Amino acid sequence: MPHMPYSGQTQSVYELDAKEMEILHTCKQKVHSICSQHLHKPVRIQTVDGSTHEGIIVHVDHTFVYLQIPASHTRAFFPPYYPPFNPYYSNVVLPLALFNLLAIALLV
Repeated sequence: MPHMPYSGQTQSVYELDAKEMEILHTCKQKVHSICSQHLHKPVRIQTVDGSTHEGIIVHVDHTFVYLQIPASHTRAFFPPYYPPFNPYYSNVVLPLALFNLLAIALLV
């Protein structure tokens, strides 16, 4: 058995209500469906905290939508090898949590 650093009693400070959990689950399913229908299309996504990201939806799973964005984006994830920046490398992907999405707009 692995060592548990806090082996004393635990006190729950928050637990999601079953009705709220169902609402959250339904919302995630709806956003997942919308993102799946718009794979490989340019979109603008706004998150609940007000951040806005533009890119192309390249993948969706049950937790994240993966948005291909320009390498110059401030939150871009770069490949883990040298050189860290290559202007010809365009597969920079930003994962965004499905439950954190507020709006999705198609860019035409």
